[in-house]
Amino acid sequence: MKKKLVLFCALALLVSAALGACSQGGKSSDTQANASASSENGSAADTDTESADASTESDTSSDGTPTTGGSVVLGMTQDLVSLDPHETTDAGTRSVVFNMYEGLVKATSDGDLEPAVASSYVISEDAACYTFTLRDGILFSDGTAVTVEDVKYSIERYAQIQGESSSFATAVDSVVIDDDSTVSIYLTEANSEFLAQLTVAIIPASNDDPAGNPIGTGPFKYVSYSVGQNLILERNEYYWGDAAYLDQVEFKFIADTETAFTQLLAGTIDILNYLTTSQVQTLEAQYSDQFNVVEGSMHYVHALFLNNDYEPLSDVRVRQALCYAIDRDEINQFLFDGASQIIGSHMIPALTTWYEESTADMYTYDVEKAKELLAEAGYADGFDLTISVPSSYSQHVDTAQIIANQLEAVGIRVTIQEVEWSTWLSDVYKGRDYQATVISFDGDLNPSDWLARYQSDASNNFFNYSNEEYDALLAEALAAIDTDEKAALYKQMQINLAENAAAVYIEDPADFVAVSSDYAGYVFYPTSAWDMSTIYMISD
Repeated sequence: MKKKLVLFCALALLVSAALGACSQGGKSSDTQANASASSENGSAADTDTESADASTESDTSSDGTPTTGGSVVLGMTQDLVSLDPHETTDAGTRSVVFNMYEGLVKATSDGDLEPAVASSYVISEDAACYTFTLRDGILFSDGTAVTVEDVKYSIERYAQIQGESSSFATAVDSVVIDDDSTVSIYLTEANSEFLAQLTVAIIPASNDDPAGNPIGTGPFKYVSYSVGQNLILERNEYYWGDAAYLDQVEFKFIADTETAFTQLLAGTIDILNYLTTSQVQTLEAQYSDQFNVVEGSMHYVHALFLNNDYEPLSDVRVRQALCYAIDRDEINQFLFDGASQIIGSHMIPALTTWYEESTADMYTYDVEKAKELLAEAGYADGFDLTISVPSSYSQHVDTAQIIANQLEAVGIRVTIQEVEWSTWLSDVYKGRDYQATVISFDGDLNPSDWLARYQSDASNNFFNYSNEEYDALLAEALAAIDTDEKAALYKQMQINLAENAAAVYIEDPADFVAVSSDYAGYVFYPTSAWDMSTIYMISD
């Protein structure tokens, strides 16, 4: 079995005094080549940025020769929430629609941003205006031209759908069409990280049904969608960039993880993500000639998330007790053979510029300390706790079961409530009707995307975390231009979450992906993306 450990950096999205101005003679990446070069640092040309070290091995195999044509089936253990890219709320759906849609910029596999629908951009010196020039001749997947009106429509529509309290909507003041190839986005205040949020999908303003008739600019285009069964895409012949190798891709929905693995072995699916260690061991021992297993990171925050409004979890001492009572190393060892990275706040280690590594060691496994804190809070005899968990994700169910066993030692009596994914989204995430839940969260390349969800009035703050100091730090961080100042503020925010035990943060999980030996080219991304354009069939 071939394993490759793929560690990616995520760019430090910075803006320095060297940035150009929207209305002034700012520096611009005037050509496509220059645009690509400047976007590697997430800003206009000449921006000084800091980036993590990266190893970018990404192919599943170096054997064989890439061929054009053929098809592949990727198995996934959830259905899609919506094919409307502005309404997607979960990582699985975003990973799939990544293939059909692009924003003005898009993420690369090594954690940078590169122009997509736009060929170049300029960021004002005060980081309050972002101006984009559309790529010449770019077409949607139905063959119609992408216009500046489509860009304006898409940005405004996304802001409206996300809601007035979302970080995106509150950041955007106006979208102005400068001419037939240029659009400027004016912000309500300086925000040097906003570029990473402009991966928002550009869709036709004329399309009345984006969910039922998806049209984008990505390397694949929509063919059909059957609820509970599959989504089929085919190569987009109008794609502006490098054409995909494969003619067709099928995302096959298989709710039960063991059934999905059985279908992998039977050859009815070719790629399967999120393997358990026992499944990896099975492939290694019995099927090493049929499958390669690629090892990387999910780039998720995996945690026991808590409803901070629910009593007794509203008491910080109780939440801290949970942090001491849960052995994160045991969870990591049991689920991932110790390959995951332990974390202590809502940030992943790959974002090295922003990551506060001290939070990972703030709580050690200490049953007696947990009992002491519970007694101080008036819960010496423990209490009852229901952990809601989506049944389609074995890693979350298994984590909840381990946590339940561990919490018995401090008198906390856990009931695990397994629910359908759609129920979890509606009741737990949107309805905030829960006590605790095990889930993973992803994020964009900008640090605020990971941390802004804890702002007191954020629409996606389903944790009900409310802390005035935290809110003030976030506002200050968003306004900061200097990288060191911004990083220091985000690290303080991570410490705030850890000290107040907003959740029991566990790990950035390892990701084991099985790929049929007939294929190669699988790539890990630091954002939610299953990039099928890089997959190819191997010619012997």
